[in-house]
Amino acid sequence: MERKIIEVSAGLVFHEGKLLIAQRRPGDHLSGLWEFPGGKLEPGETFSGCLVRELHEELGIEVRVGEQIQDITHSYPEKTVRLKFFLCQLLKGQARPIHCQALAWITRDEFPQYEFPAADAKLLEILRIKPALWTDANFS
Repeated sequence: MERKIIEVSAGLVFHEGKLLIAQRRPGDHLSGLWEFPGGKLEPGETFSGCLVRELHEELGIEVRVGEQIQDITHSYPEKTVRLKFFLCQLLKGQARPIHCQALAWITRDEFPQYEFPAADAKLLEILRIKPALWTDANFS
């Protein structure tokens, strides 16, 4: 039987040269790992609409969703996920860990200190080799 693919929208929220990451809660799939905030699409929702809703619900922030950076489908033993990653501009609010274990604003140099899910490997490489993504000029 073919597994249903879980559609997920994730945000690359940059602010003053740092990137927002969130730590998965204990008991969640891949608990303890760090990820880019976002969540599962609801029926009839667009990827950008999902991201605006999820970042508000989970972190208490408002964002503007910009360019899609990566589209990855990854199979874990228990499920398959399709992740779409978008650049996001922080418009309003102070990010806080409402539905995650912890938050961190990190620089490019700090990436190796955090452990991410296997599905994020390609995106992490893009973030490492494209320093222009880390500037606030992406929304000017």
